[in-house]
Amino acid sequence: MILEFLKMNGYGIYIWLSYGFVFLSCSIVYFKVLRTLKKYENAYKNELMKLDAKDRDKIAKNSKVARYVLSSLKETV
Repeated sequence: MILEFLKMNGYGIYIWLSYGFVFLSCSIVYFKVLRTLKKYENAYKNELMKLDAKDRDKIAKNSKVARYVLSSLKETV
């Protein structure tokens, strides 16, 4: 029964390879986007750190992204 399900009337090899290809492709895209996001977060953090504390607090009050980046910076220190 399970073997018949896996074979799928002789088309199983094509179906399972297609599933594998889609999973691999989606994984590659996910990790590339994650890496790019981290790169931009670090660049934004570096720009924020160039500002004095008063300006950073002002930006953090108005920007959700700035609050997230600054909070992650405090966690690593």
